[in-house]
Parts: sequence; structure tokens; C-alpha cells
Amino acid sequence: MEHNHDHHMDHTMATPTTGHDHGGGGNHGGHGGSGGHMMMMSFYFGYKNVELLFSGLLINTPGEMAGACIGVFLLAILYEGLKIGREVLLRRSQVNVRYNSMPLPGSDGTVLMETHKTVGQRLLSPSHFLQTLLHIIQVVVSYFLMLVFMTYNGYLCIAVAAGAGMGYFLFSWRRAVVVDITEHCH
Repeated sequence: MEHNHDHHMDHTMATPTTGHDHGGGGNHGGHGGSGGHMMMMSFYFGYKNVELLFSGLLINTPGEMAGACIGVFLLAILYEGLKIGREVLLRRSQVNVRYNSMPLPGSDGTVLMETHKTVGQRLLSPSHFLQTLLHIIQVVVSYFLMLVFMTYNGYLCIAVAAGAGMGYFLFSWRRAVVVDITEHCH
């Protein structure tokens, strides 16, 4: 019985079984004997029979591809917005701020004071539950974008990259840059 399984696997690997025609023209592909799909391993620009995330979501026209690209573009913007938005929310919800100062001897015999800020957040707080929910959404969106990119469709890959760039442009200015002027090398 194991021999038959190995033979089936060899047949599946040797026979291209793609249902996708990754060109712009007619359908040259079709289902092979095993009924599976062969994953594309090179970039292509096409709009016929392109599966997007779900088996029922099939792109077949230039208009559908344009709509899919717009949707993917917006999804990538959402992902960047979630990343930056979670950072902003985290800063707003921080509690238990403590400042610890410690004297350090200076090189010329003087005493310098170094201050550290310690910030915490409560485990069972509405803000932590919101952060957890947003984290789950961010992870799911990131995997969707990864799977879209793994279609190797050039149009969809460009939409992911352009959306990520636009999202960063729109939201990154909200990211705080903290510079510790007392930082020094040891």
C-alpha cells in the first residue's frame, strides 16, 4: 500500500497540475489527474484564472485584477496603520511610570546623574485587551499579504509593496522618536 502512495506522489510531482493560466490570453492550463495545483515559482503578469487567498475568489478579467490590486493595496495600508496605531495606543495606555536616577562618576571627577524611565501596563485592562485584539488582526492581515505575494503575480506583488510604502508614508510620522541625550558608551 505504501508503494501506491509513493507512486501517486511521484505522479503528482511529475505532472503539472495547475488550473491557472498565468498569461493574459486564453486558458492553456487545466486540471491534471490528481486535481491539485502546482505553485508558481516565478513572477508573472497575468489576469486569467488567478486564485486570490480563497479557492472561490478567482480573477479572470483585467477589471477584476484592478479591483483585486486596489483591495490588496488598501490591505497593505491597513497593515502599516495597525503597526503604527498599536504603538501610539501603547504609549497612551502606559501606566506605572517610574524614574530611577543613579550617580555616575564623570571623567573629570564630577558626578553625573543618569535617569531611566520604567513604564508598565496592566495585564487585565481594557487597553491591553484592545492591544491583543489589534495584534491578532495585524497577524492575520500580515499572513494574508504574505499569501498574496506568494501568488507570484506581478500586479498583486506590486500592490502589496506600494500599499506598504503608502501606509508607511501616511502613518510613520506618528511614530515617536525618543533620543536619550544622556546616553553614552560604556
